[in-house]
Amino acid sequence: MNKKCRIITLSFVGCMVMVLSQPVFAQDHSDHTTQPKENVKVKTALPQTNSPEKATQEVPQVEITSEQQNLIGVKTVKVALRPVQKVIRTIGRVEADEGRQATINSKVEGWIEKLYVETTGSHVHKGEPLAEIYSPELVATQQEFLNALKWTKESSDANTANKQGATPELSQMLAKDATAMLAASRQRLLLWDISAQQIKNIEESGKTIRTLTLYSPVSGFITQKMVVAGMKVMPGEKLFDVADLSNLWVIADIYESELALIKVGNKALITLAYLPGKELPSQIDYIYPSISAETRTVKVRLKLANLNNQLKPQMFGNVEIKINLGRKLMIPESAVIDTGKGMVAYVDLGNGAFEPREIKAGLRTDGYVEVLRGLTEGEKIVSAANFLVDSEAQLKGVKPLPLK
Repeated sequence: MNKKCRIITLSFVGCMVMVLSQPVFAQDHSDHTTQPKENVKVKTALPQTNSPEKATQEVPQVEITSEQQNLIGVKTVKVALRPVQKVIRTIGRVEADEGRQATINSKVEGWIEKLYVETTGSHVHKGEPLAEIYSPELVATQQEFLNALKWTKESSDANTANKQGATPELSQMLAKDATAMLAASRQRLLLWDISAQQIKNIEESGKTIRTLTLYSPVSGFITQKMVVAGMKVMPGEKLFDVADLSNLWVIADIYESELALIKVGNKALITLAYLPGKELPSQIDYIYPSISAETRTVKVRLKLANLNNQLKPQMFGNVEIKINLGRKLMIPESAVIDTGKGMVAYVDLGNGAFEPREIKAGLRTDGYVEVLRGLTEGEKIVSAANFLVDSEAQLKGVKPLPLK
């Protein structure tokens, strides 16, 4: 075969290869060519999720040999249910019990003629006199009471009415008026804090009392003294504040994030610098309804018995509230890596394989974190050197599956 024939043969072979490499179009009975459809995707069978082998292959994992684990100090711990106790520590301020305080004031205009309590901080007993007030208005009312009493007696005497020439109807009318005036005078004295015994003494002696004596309504300490001897006082003006300090309040501040754990009746221990080494038991008595806008805290109230008056209002103390939360699924805080977008723990799958597992964390207390989702009881997780394991996983591009 000459050179020209060889070139023609090679060209023919090349053309046949090009023809065979082109797609073959199907032809119908009319010998018309059907064009292929574009964007046709070939579906493949998806792996069944219930297949153990396929599920194991889909789990992201990083392999670290036992020698490497010993070298970097990998330690594991089991995920377990633990009894959880949350301890809230805060500062409390000792205050007087508002239900055991009283204010003494005058209901009549007058002058302080005598003081029985001369200094703030003095201790008084219930019913003990505090001051005497001279009031011309009070004296006039007492005289009116005596006149009404005398008139009532005269009106009830039939012989006296006959001597005055009054008819029975007029005598009866005068007796009713006298009785009404006597009752009004007696009621006015009672409203001015003149006791029933004092009114009885005025009635028996027929003499007015020059001064009104004010008595303490409770036993306690004089926390405020607003008057001195000879001072003029007006109705409603505060003279004394008395506080019973046998039982006190402790007002503590609780952060907004801890408010959900606080309930009335929670037990607490209070310690003060004044009584070193001594713990005073108490419990939450009331939770105030508002939150401070500046500190984002809510105030709670605890009651405390003040034995021997050792505690003083405005003292500060440490308050420790222990709350039992039951048994919860807990892992050490060191086993959790905060990625900024979520929490990740590394599960030990055995044979040097570790799976990054995204978890949902809950309560944190005493170095442990509650696991709400992502882990089950009994699984082993890395509790030490997990950052090194995470670095190896990042280098190999191993990432946890998103939490469902």
